[in-house]
Amino acid sequence: MEAWNGPLEKLPIYEPGLTEVIKQTRHKNLFFSTDIPKAIDQAQIIFMAVNTPTKTEGEGAGMAADLRYVEACARDIAKYSKSDKIVIEKSTLPVRTAEKIKEILEENSTDIHFEILSNPEFLAEGTAIQDLFKSDRVLIGGDETQSGQKAVHALVDIYANWIPKEKILTTNVWSSELAKLASNAMLAQRISSINSLSALCEKTGANIDELSKAIGMDHRIGPHFLKASVGFGGSCFQKDILNLVYLCKYYGLEEVAEYWHQVVKINDYQKDRFAQKIIDHFGGDLTGKRIAILGWAFKANTNDSRESPSIYVAEKLYKAGATLEIYDPMVSEESMFRDISLYWKGNNIINQDRIKVLIKTPYFEEIDASVVLTEWEMFKPFDFKSSKVFDGRNIIKTNEVIALGK
Repeated sequence: MEAWNGPLEKLPIYEPGLTEVIKQTRHKNLFFSTDIPKAIDQAQIIFMAVNTPTKTEGEGAGMAADLRYVEACARDIAKYSKSDKIVIEKSTLPVRTAEKIKEILEENSTDIHFEILSNPEFLAEGTAIQDLFKSDRVLIGGDETQSGQKAVHALVDIYANWIPKEKILTTNVWSSELAKLASNAMLAQRISSINSLSALCEKTGANIDELSKAIGMDHRIGPHFLKASVGFGGSCFQKDILNLVYLCKYYGLEEVAEYWHQVVKINDYQKDRFAQKIIDHFGGDLTGKRIAILGWAFKANTNDSRESPSIYVAEKLYKAGATLEIYDPMVSEESMFRDISLYWKGNNIINQDRIKVLIKTPYFEEIDASVVLTEWEMFKPFDFKSSKVFDGRNIIKTNEVIALGK
């Protein structure tokens, strides 16, 4: 919180346009505080935007959403509320979570009325500010009671200050909760679908970029999320799909669960396949090889590296014997080593002499291969020092790659 109240150039999150928004609103109608009781007491509308990680133990471990932070937040709201509140789910939650929230609020308070709304966020990291100001749609789910609809209209009136009314969709709570999971699942499905076809292209001689264009020109399909790559990452897609898989299993929909689980399995397959191609190129052993990793964030225009494909590809290359030199313009060295500690298996035996993070410039000397894993603009005209380039984001034109080898 100290960082959010500190210098604008040191905000803890990098997002294009965020600094300008903070500069215009901070200490005017935007305040950062750790005084939770005061904030709850003074608020009429409360957004719950807490983390919902995947459970690591107990029933549903590895798939179901861990709602402990949501439940703790609800208990705090009940504890410190002295007047009626509209409580809004902003986090991505399993369908029917609103029931649990309302139960906690009512059990831990007296003579206070709470209305629970679902208002999922559809922004994407890297374009978050643009997505907020020019949303495709705003979704608001509420009870179909008189008080529920009054709460819905109160939130509609806020959004209507900058979002056209025809783009504000109101539904019941359960449709809204499920819509966020379904939306992320559908987007990830498209990525896994095109990546599965990229494997077939490599076997048959077809060109995946040409195939993507041919498919995407069909107006029924469209071009979005049809860019073949090393795979998707980030904190949402895999977590939300696994949550959806668990929900399907919970309701006895085994075939539906397996269908969606395949989206994650194909993504894991794509990451593994890409890394293995690099290892195979060097005869199955990378001992003594110096590999440049270009990009650590899960996508361009963010410093978020959660579940980034780079983490998993780098791990496999390292365990095959490679010495890694890593560069990302926005992800800190501290974050990279934290990811390695968190995600790599057997990380207690990591030799940090074989992992070098370049801070200021991606200038690599005597590199055996360059591996592009994040689609930063600066990598597209990049002067690769190695003739061996493995492009995990399909950002380098084929003729440019061929020219490198001449």
